[in-house]
Amino acid sequence: MIKHEEKYCPRCKTEFECKVGSIQLCQCADIKLEHKELEYIRGLYESCLCARCMKELKTEFHNQNYQSKLKDILGVFYRSPKNEK
Repeated sequence: MIKHEEKYCPRCKTEFECKVGSIQLCQCADIKLEHKELEYIRGLYESCLCARCMKELKTEFHNQNYQSKLKDILGVFYRSPKNEK
């Protein structure tokens, strides 16, 4: 029997079970990440994240890309979203 590891998400501090020994059963297995999404998350965190935070960071990555494209298109007319500093 493979022992699983209890970990804490470095982003939200939630405890979760890491099943690296049987990765297809791990809580992260359902989160599909493209290479650029994975690079973005790896640039922010070095260790495993909970599935909820992985989903949120995937969304954050796409929102940032969208805002960047809008800024490129609109130039001086671009206004950043109100919740962004």
